[in-house]
Amino acid sequence: MKFALIIPDGCADEPQESLGGRTPLQAAMIPAMDAVAQEGFVGRANHTPEALPAGSDTANLSLLGYDPMKYYSGRAPLEAAAQGIALGPEDWAVRCNLVTIEDQVMKSFTAGQITTGEAAELIEAAQRRLGSASLQFYPGVSYRNLLIYRGSGRPPRFSKNTRTTPPHDLTDQSVLDGYPRGPGSDLLNQLMSDSVDVFADHPVNAARRAGDKLPATNIWLWGLGSAPHLPSFAEVYGVRGAMITAVDLLRGLTALLGWKRIDVPGATGYFDTDYAAKGRCAVEALREVDFICVHVEAPDEASHEGDVEEKIKALEQIDRHVVAPLHAALKDYGEYRILVTPDHPTPIRTKTHSHGNVPFALAGSGITPDAAQTYDESTSENSALAFAQGWRLMGHFLGKD
Repeated sequence: MKFALIIPDGCADEPQESLGGRTPLQAAMIPAMDAVAQEGFVGRANHTPEALPAGSDTANLSLLGYDPMKYYSGRAPLEAAAQGIALGPEDWAVRCNLVTIEDQVMKSFTAGQITTGEAAELIEAAQRRLGSASLQFYPGVSYRNLLIYRGSGRPPRFSKNTRTTPPHDLTDQSVLDGYPRGPGSDLLNQLMSDSVDVFADHPVNAARRAGDKLPATNIWLWGLGSAPHLPSFAEVYGVRGAMITAVDLLRGLTALLGWKRIDVPGATGYFDTDYAAKGRCAVEALREVDFICVHVEAPDEASHEGDVEEKIKALEQIDRHVVAPLHAALKDYGEYRILVTPDHPTPIRTKTHSHGNVPFALAGSGITPDAAQTYDESTSENSALAFAQGWRLMGHFLGKD
């Protein structure tokens, strides 16, 4: 049997006054997602336990079938795995955003969607001025970068009680209560403060200011954790998988799960991503693997920016270029199942991730259709099928529960 999972990241939302009380999913023209609902059923799942952050790390771990209460170790270690950065037992990975802070307000958690090339130059400067044998900065994609703390036999610097705040949770808000707290926070705060001087007169920022673009004023450190330990997906579920994504977090999970990583030219993790290329590569991948996962970050980015129109456009592009061709290709294989679901809600109103249920639509072989006609939050809340422990959805999808 062939399986396909499509993740429109953060697409679950609240009714919008600007949309006449509809959610973006209800307002978008998504006939392919609705077809999955009509040919199968719609339910709901919670991938963000209250005891853990409502982040993409927790949620995607759960969505891919791993109990986050058992396996969660922090966001940054997953991104380190994506870059092939090995973590020793005393090492910690820390997410290192490039941000724009003005008058102690988070103006942009992406430094105005800084380019990967620009970010690499700034991270290189941070390593040169602030780095050492125990503090290693690694460039990533755009504003998403890493800091690795090498323990090297020293007493633990951080712990699970070290509190950090995702910068996207602070958009347009004061950052004063968002600085790191707890064990090791003195080091994190000092690095964040020192980076202001490193970046102030850097040529990258001078050029961005000259071009009326936001500068990267400093680094923001968060999402730290130690090395994760996951059994492979094949060990747990007995299926070969592959991932299409432009986000290092998902690439890291891909590596840890033992899946094949498929890099798609033109996939950016933003609104300008090449949706059609993702769809084509997913269809092609079905020839080699039994499980293809396509992750699209754009709806989540739209929510973080409070842009309801871009969120709707992203959903329509995913529907047309990913869900529709992939569903059609699956049917050519005979035995198949398709699952469409986000990882967590990201309301336009709050511009950040939240705990709570997300709607899923599941169709294919052995699935008896219910009365669902549309894929959206309202339909899912009226469904009898719910997974309070979202990680159990994967076993149900694969027919192994």
